[in-house]
Amino acid sequence: MTRARFKPIAFAAFLIAASFLSKPLSAASDDDATIAKSLADMLRAARQAISNDQARINDPSLGDKGLSGHVVLQQAIEIYKKNTGADPESFDSASRQGRLLRAQMAAIVEAADANQTTINAKGVGFKAFIPAVFARVVNEAFEERANDEAQVKVTAPEQLIRNRKARPDAWEAEVIRSKLLQPDWPRGQAYSAHTRVKNREAFRVMIPEYYTSSCLSCHGSPKGETDATGYPKEGGK
Repeated sequence: MTRARFKPIAFAAFLIAASFLSKPLSAASDDDATIAKSLADMLRAARQAISNDQARINDPSLGDKGLSGHVVLQQAIEIYKKNTGADPESFDSASRQGRLLRAQMAAIVEAADANQTTINAKGVGFKAFIPAVFARVVNEAFEERANDEAQVKVTAPEQLIRNRKARPDAWEAEVIRSKLLQPDWPRGQAYSAHTRVKNREAFRVMIPEYYTSSCLSCHGSPKGETDATGYPKEGGK
């Protein structure tokens, strides 16, 4: 995940945090770091699929949008392939990576299928079924399917949090302040450490993300203007 060092033009806006529970402190972290990156890439791909379909989802003239869980997953898989060069369905289902990725892909299907009434509501424009909401629902479904083995969360610096469920915990907040927001932190580089989650040993990974053009319709300028979701824009760039 390490990239060339240069000062980022914008601070980290969102972060994907993955935790692998009940791992001995002496365990090698390379595999878990790879799995965390893979889960982050799949979550990003799923959010991108929903982002790409926002105009269709919010079209009040349409009823059935044709965006079943299976359709959304297939879109996410194609985005994942394009971004990573790997087929997520090719990983051995008996491996930890393959097992957790399949749990996450099943969560994507579950999250999309559970919101068909909202997605397909005719006569309604903006439906608030945005990528951030979808990601939260996917993460909740994934945690149930992962059998308390792994967790994935999208969080952000405290001042950017819009949903209380996304607030960083104490460890995440400290990593954001002391690592990821520092001007010399390599853009896109993950941070990992052995620590504790819910009084259990865990290997934790935080992967920074940055505003893209599609984010700025809600998080851009002018700062303070109300966006489509009813929140004030942060003036991000």
